[in-house]
Amino acid sequence: MLYFKIMCFLWAAIGIISRIAMAVMKDNWNKWETTKAYKEKKPLWIYIVCIVGLILIALTWYIYVVYSIPYGWILGTLISLTGIKILTLMFNYNKFQEFLHATLYNPKKMLRLNISVIILSLILIAFGIWLY
Repeated sequence: MLYFKIMCFLWAAIGIISRIAMAVMKDNWNKWETTKAYKEKKPLWIYIVCIVGLILIALTWYIYVVYSIPYGWILGTLISLTGIKILTLMFNYNKFQEFLHATLYNPKKMLRLNISVIILSLILIAFGIWLY
């Protein structure tokens, strides 16, 4: 149960802190994402983060199955959905960059993304407090 609680709070913290950073940095956030974090040539850190992400997906399901964590399938499913981004980053980086530019420079898409991340973060906090 502790693993699931930690994952909920960690994931929520990343979501909330990144939204705060976006609000503080404003246009510099977009510049940082497009020129530093996700530059044209795929950076080495992406491979490392993707491998860690795949390990977390496998570990989450392993802990759920072996220890029969109640409602563990919910977080397992949510974490598994991150596999879409992981696989896109690893095997279709150019498509991810297209998505990134189309989203970062479209205020409506950014608003929808930010609202979605904040809602997901609040749900994860609730899960960490009351579910796990």
